[in-house]
Amino acid sequence: MSDQDQTEIRLEFAKLKQDHTDFDAAINAMAATGCDPLQIQRMKKKKLAIKDRMQALEDKIIPDIIA
Repeated sequence: MSDQDQTEIRLEFAKLKQDHTDFDAAINAMAATGCDPLQIQRMKKKKLAIKDRMQALEDKIIPDIIA
C-alpha cells in the first residue's frame, strides 16, 4: 500500500472518528431531553455502522502479522 493510500485512509478514519463522537453526543442529548426512542435507536444504528467502517479502515492500515 502506498503512502498516499495510507494517508487517505487515515484522513477518512479521522473524519469517521469525529462523526462517531458527534453521534455519541447527539444520542446523549436526545436521551436527556426524552426524545423518541425509535429516533435514538436509529441514531445508535448509524453510530454502529460508522464504528464498523472505522474497524475496516483500521484493519487496512495495520497489517495482519502472524507471530
